[in-house]
Amino acid sequence: MTLEVIWGSGSPFAWRVLLTLEVKELGYESRLIEFSRGDHRSPEHLALNPRGRVPVLRDGDYVLSESLAIMAYLDRKYPEPPIFGRSAEETGLIWKAISEFQSYVWPLEERIVLPAFGIRPLDAVDMQAAAGELHGELSGMEQAVSRGGWLAVERLSAADLAVYPFVEALLRAAGKEAVRPLDLGLLPLAGRYPALESWRQRVADLPGYARTYPPHWREAA
Repeated sequence: MTLEVIWGSGSPFAWRVLLTLEVKELGYESRLIEFSRGDHRSPEHLALNPRGRVPVLRDGDYVLSESLAIMAYLDRKYPEPPIFGRSAEETGLIWKAISEFQSYVWPLEERIVLPAFGIRPLDAVDMQAAAGELHGELSGMEQAVSRGGWLAVERLSAADLAVYPFVEALLRAAGKEAVRPLDLGLLPLAGRYPALESWRQRVADLPGYARTYPPHWREAA
């Protein structure tokens, strides 16, 4: 039975799952919902995920939400290529990188991304403060990818797939007209973080990447 993924354009959480499906070369049915129409609050969607969020994966009668949980499920059910490591040591490093992102990077990033996309009121002082702290985290990521080309181990892993969409969202937020004058020091990324810029390109060169790219970002380009 074909996998079905329910997602929203621009959601980095959903993008993680789409990248995982493409890396594993899995056939899937893509069901794009529109936040602007309130599709995520429809009775049909709430029956699948009462929180009204994306992504949602449906595999026959099995329904799963939460992006990292979906990635782990797909890796366990379809283990090649493994994205959570081939050894206990690799698994530990991959989950460490993901956990550090979730605990330390995303809380700073969302203070920039959510106001930039109009989800929260724009607070220039707070956004600049968040960016100042965020540069410390980005410097650590720069060092990580400088060593082996990828965030956690010396090949593509779930850490890269989980973090990459959020880097793209951050850069898109930094380029918004209302945000550019704040001079957050994020653009161009290559000027300050050349290894991260090379890492971005490696992810973008993955087969199937184009199918995962947020369609409304492409239309607005």
